[in-house]
Amino acid sequence: MTDTESPLAPEDLAHRLTEVFALVGPLYRRVQRKVEQAAPIEGLSVGVRAVLDLLREHGPMTVPQMGRAQALSRQFVQRMVNDAVAAQLVEVIPNPAHRRSSLIRLTGSGRAAITAALVREQTLLRQVDGDLTNAEVTACVRVLSRMLDVFDGVDVD
Repeated sequence: MTDTESPLAPEDLAHRLTEVFALVGPLYRRVQRKVEQAAPIEGLSVGVRAVLDLLREHGPMTVPQMGRAQALSRQFVQRMVNDAVAAQLVEVIPNPAHRRSSLIRLTGSGRAAITAALVREQTLLRQVDGDLTNAEVTACVRVLSRMLDVFDGVDVD
């Protein structure tokens, strides 16, 4: 095993992960701005887009489930759901498992909107330069997932 393949000591790992944090913040803010710039095209705010994508990926969910999945407050998610309902992108349906916490489900218009947004975003992401390999992207996802796990218990409400 070469030095680059050996696990890092905790102190060294912390320094390297600080480099990751330094990149993730600006990346997140730039992506958020890009999504907001496209809002007039697709009619989706960043928050509504996140709700639609969650529902596309997981099917009907409650507002608290969406909040936990995205580490967002229930109140913020509820506002985004209200916006999506007003735009007829989602609908509220009864929840057989919990009478007081309705399920939120994509409408046909919502599915079309998130599909269009994803196609546009994937077109943009094809512009990423470099010779990145599947293994490198897998490693990136693994590192970010581990970092996310550390903060899993942070209260978002």
